[in-house]
Amino acid sequence: MGEEQLVVRKIKDGTVLDHVEQGRALKVLEALNIDGKDGNVVTVAMNVISKKLGKKDIIKIENRFLKPEETNRIALIAPRATVNIIRNYQVVEKRRVDIPDTFVNVFKCPNPTCISNSNEPISHIIDTVRKNPPLLKCRYCSRLFSPNELI
Repeated sequence: MGEEQLVVRKIKDGTVLDHVEQGRALKVLEALNIDGKDGNVVTVAMNVISKKLGKKDIIKIENRFLKPEETNRIALIAPRATVNIIRNYQVVEKRRVDIPDTFVNVFKCPNPTCISNSNEPISHIIDTVRKNPPLLKCRYCSRLFSPNELI
């Protein structure tokens, strides 16, 4: 029979997120607020063999060109992710994700008594205190924490 291989078709136009850490594709989609309701085809491949990572996830979003400020929202979830912008089946831009100075409504503060976790109508705002290694701080309760406490 031979070895079977999953083939994920190329997209004509859109964004491909490659080298996403294994098993994190769904968290990436959640952080990007992508739920498929806009009608664009979204292809998710999880646990794909990778020479660099061993296994990785890949996300393809057709007809949507994600801007750096959008893809940087996933920098803590998938720090090694590469963003490929595709036009007419060709990669026209390739970039890495970078940790932004502030995350707004991407993560909730891990402090259960923080006012941002109450029923108050306020945004969840997490500031980056240090990028390498990442150290974060809730804008409301001033608690310091690592990305592992959010993911």
